[in-house]
Amino acid sequence: MSSGDLHQAANANADARTPRAGAPKAWLYFIVCQAGWMVCVMSAAHGLAWIGVLFVMATVVWHASQVPAPAQELKLVAAAVLIGAVWESVLVETGLLVYPNGVLISGTAPWWLLALWALFAVQFNVVFGWLKHRPLLAALLGALAGPLSFRAGAALGAVRFPDPMLAFAALGAGWAVLMPVMLALARRWDGVHVAD
Repeated sequence: MSSGDLHQAANANADARTPRAGAPKAWLYFIVCQAGWMVCVMSAAHGLAWIGVLFVMATVVWHASQVPAPAQELKLVAAAVLIGAVWESVLVETGLLVYPNGVLISGTAPWWLLALWALFAVQFNVVFGWLKHRPLLAALLGALAGPLSFRAGAALGAVRFPDPMLAFAALGAGWAVLMPVMLALARRWDGVHVAD
């Protein structure tokens, strides 16, 4: 292979890892998704979860309109919602988490919480892209941020912990695994960073 071929291959690899001009801005996603988290949790805490779910649905549609390969991103969102449904339902069924609103089937996660997983998923290839090749750091951040997010939700009245220490331990351990798993899926279904 000639040096020109190597240079061209290096440029192709760089293009595959960097967003195109006009690609989504991480700061904007951070603001929108933080607002979405607050709307979801507050509306759920007040028995109006549909408001937060509508916000998330609008955010997912907006996200799909912003990226070069929306089908890939929508696959990631669907996978996140499925994983979230299973994981959160395990926490509910074991009694570690109790949700006052939105549980349609006993022992399963509330439907509004699955919207938060969709909201989380739209950030993976925009806000959290820098973590995709750092699984240990992703695990550490997941172990810390996961329980903190749930603690904030509890402070707003969206969830209760019958045994807080056990719940935080389970959340920390679970998110230490889930964060790297979700980032691995984001590498597979990356609709933001595509080659031109």
